[in-house]
Amino acid sequence: MIEINNVSKYFGDKQVLFDINTCFEEGKVNLIIGRSGSGKTVLMKCLVGLFSPEEGTVLYNNRDFHHMPDTDQRKLRAEMGMVFQGSALFDSMTIQENVMFPLDMFTDIPFEQKLERVNFCLERVDLHDVNRLYPAELSGGMMKRAAIARAIACNPRYLFCDEPNSGLDPKTALMIDELITEITHEFNITTVVNTHDLNSVITIGETISYIYQGRLEWRGSSDNVLTSDNELLNDFIYAQPLTQRIRKKL
Repeated sequence: MIEINNVSKYFGDKQVLFDINTCFEEGKVNLIIGRSGSGKTVLMKCLVGLFSPEEGTVLYNNRDFHHMPDTDQRKLRAEMGMVFQGSALFDSMTIQENVMFPLDMFTDIPFEQKLERVNFCLERVDLHDVNRLYPAELSGGMMKRAAIARAIACNPRYLFCDEPNSGLDPKTALMIDELITEITHEFNITTVVNTHDLNSVITIGETISYIYQGRLEWRGSSDNVLTSDNELLNDFIYAQPLTQRIRKKL
């Protein structure tokens, strides 16, 4: 579990997060949703250590991430996997080298064991015969799956996904959502997904934290996200014609 307690973040005189309190549960797909510029990306960057909050704490199973020694932070980072928006695979590396990269960074196991783990992860995301290919030779959906394979290479306890469906067609996006959910449950990972994809919100959001102008405005799940009486959330959820049609049927 990851607990966010009274987290605030500033850039100079501008405050972008205001006293955020929420938690992300183990073995579940936890979503952070909100409009562009709402602060959800800043919050995720505070979670993974790219930003440090000026106020509050980020606790990983009661371990205070931002106030621990550097050596302990490094050990905790080895428990994290990250799927970046746009996949962020290294263009000059093969898919095998990309997936092996975190193993090179955080482990000293022999190459043969690394390769075995790489092949397991590629198989788990249903990628076959791609070891020697380069990212440019893959489709967008295959690149996302390769990025997920890299993210789980070190068998993480915590998985972070930043807009994993960005740029994908609806069918491929659904496949990525299903894959993230399967991996989360299979390996009992605490998964945090930053998204504004409403299909993801409705189908895979086991916990949902809605951020509006840097504040946590609502917390719930896909079971009640469509029936909330929070007007700010409803303005976000029902902004599209398709969800407006759904609302009329509720």
